[in-house]
Amino acid sequence: MPFSRRAFIASAATSLAFAGFGARAQDEAAELPSYLNEVEGYGPLLPDPKGMLDLPRGFSYRIISQAGETMSDGLLVPGAFDGMGCFSLGGDQVALVRNHELGPAAFNDGAFGLGGRLAHRLPKDRAYDVSDTGLPLPGGTTTVVYDLKTGQTLSQHLSLAGTAVNCAGGTTPWGSWITCEETTLTAGLEIGKDHGYAFEVPSAGKGLADPVPLKAMGRFRHEAACIDPRTGVVYMTEDLQDGLFYRFLPNDRRNLAAGGKLQALGIVGVTEDADTRNQEGADNLKPGAWVETRWIDLDGVDNPYDDLRLRGHAKGAAFFARGEGVHWGSGELYFTCTSGGAAGSGQIFRYVPSAQEGQAGEADKPGRLQLFVESKDERVLDFADNITVSPLGHIVVCEDRYSEVKPNHLKGVTPQGKVYTLGRNVFRGNSEFAGACFSPDGQTLFVNVQWPGITLAITGPWASVKV
Repeated sequence: MPFSRRAFIASAATSLAFAGFGARAQDEAAELPSYLNEVEGYGPLLPDPKGMLDLPRGFSYRIISQAGETMSDGLLVPGAFDGMGCFSLGGDQVALVRNHELGPAAFNDGAFGLGGRLAHRLPKDRAYDVSDTGLPLPGGTTTVVYDLKTGQTLSQHLSLAGTAVNCAGGTTPWGSWITCEETTLTAGLEIGKDHGYAFEVPSAGKGLADPVPLKAMGRFRHEAACIDPRTGVVYMTEDLQDGLFYRFLPNDRRNLAAGGKLQALGIVGVTEDADTRNQEGADNLKPGAWVETRWIDLDGVDNPYDDLRLRGHAKGAAFFARGEGVHWGSGELYFTCTSGGAAGSGQIFRYVPSAQEGQAGEADKPGRLQLFVESKDERVLDFADNITVSPLGHIVVCEDRYSEVKPNHLKGVTPQGKVYTLGRNVFRGNSEFAGACFSPDGQTLFVNVQWPGITLAITGPWASVKV
């Protein structure tokens, strides 16, 4: 949904007029058949008198950042909030590094304001790419410094400039954020460089990160990334209906720019037309079932013809239906496929790496993939997108379906694959949730409402969940 600063300003004065949407959401919950309420979780959601976010009893939220605010560097908070990571800065302070999913023409919604009037504040060599009009592309990241004790936002600044369609990403064990471009735009189409890369942004940086594309990690419609802290292997999703699931074996696990090997996931015993999507009558994977995996080397990862996934599939890599969020748990990772399954409402996969992941002995004891959850009804789980794993080991899922009558939710998923509802978007426009991440102490859940661009800090009795 397009972002508009004017609409955002107007919305502040008119949000209560949309209480009818909240009423529809309440009716929707009341009509939900009992068999679809998998587990109680934190109990029923209560209407938010401010018309923003319905939460269970005992939970509350605080708005800590909004699009259009003036940041500490004099620029404006860009719109289209998406993936986000949380990092400790010591004491009670944390840094939130946040993506902005802005395309190359969305200049008015970027950090430089209408007509790029603030672009003079940014040296052009600090931006990865500029348009043919000389303006830095409006995507990238911002960093928000927040005090957990006082609930105050201490500073905000632009931390990566000149990229495009920064959708999701992931944190590194050494305290940086991997931000991913969900586009394969080619140089010459009103832009100066190719896009479709991942970039690294230090969380403790006070200014702009060096805009260095991590080219060995592939050029494709990157969505999200996570890193196994044991091995340094990077796992990545691709947001296409015929996307792959990737891993990157770095030459230097603390220096991703030093290159490495890109591979795609296949299934042991399946050499042709590997497919996990369970669509169009196919039922290749049963929910709860495990399969052993194999990893297929990819070449031509610069991908000039945007066919990396097709070449990988031809070599045996499995198709996934719009891979989105991926997050490391406890010795395993989870990732979502937004439109997977016969109902098209989404899947969640679990991957357990081999004890010899990425090493010579891996084939003797390969990693394992499980179809952890497949939604058969959109009222249970609908278009699972960004995810995080809570200190309790539960997955928190951001839903991403734009609809005037079906509100997006924050859903919880237990380690047993049972689903419960954690929150509901009742703000005007019913934007997607994105960027869910917990503070290091596990007491605050940060999440973005993508349009018009709002970051929330949610607190409550997290340990009281009933499963």
